[in-house]
Amino acid sequence: MVSAIALSDQELVRAALSGDDRAFETLVRTHADAVYGHAFRFFGDQASAEDATQEVFIKMFRSLATFDGRSAFSTWLFRVTRNVCLDIARAGKKHPVPTDLAQIEAPTTRDFSDDVVMTNVVEAAIRALPPEERDALGAVTLYGMSYQEAAETFEVPVGTVKSRVFRARRTLAHILEPAEGGA
Repeated sequence: MVSAIALSDQELVRAALSGDDRAFETLVRTHADAVYGHAFRFFGDQASAEDATQEVFIKMFRSLATFDGRSAFSTWLFRVTRNVCLDIARAGKKHPVPTDLAQIEAPTTRDFSDDVVMTNVVEAAIRALPPEERDALGAVTLYGMSYQEAAETFEVPVGTVKSRVFRARRTLAHILEPAEGGA
């Protein structure tokens, strides 16, 4: 059984593979927000993100033995999450959000007191990024992967990941900057 001492993801995986349900539960709790966040950015709605998150953890449970420890567990889980989202979209069960930047309205003022509105604007801006940029940004910022780990995950050069993250951040800054004459 998992003790109160914090264990690494790899130790939790070993414990879960040995039949420790609490270790698996700890893995799920530790990574649930990141998985949900990625699914939400992919699909753009709460219900689809919740469905995808459940599918990810079912897939994780079934294929945990395939995690070989050569990369960080979060890197492996990111791949699982991305593949589940793509599989759901390909099956026609859910549709990813459109990526038309013209549909995004920039906030007119910088009113940080209304966190819910700002969060919705930021989420919409992230969802409007091209999928490659959105995935790279999510891998580096949400999952905390290094550029090298993200490059290995996407099977592209490190420079490609860096440029995708740069373009995503630049686009977000442009979309989210206050309008002329704003605060």
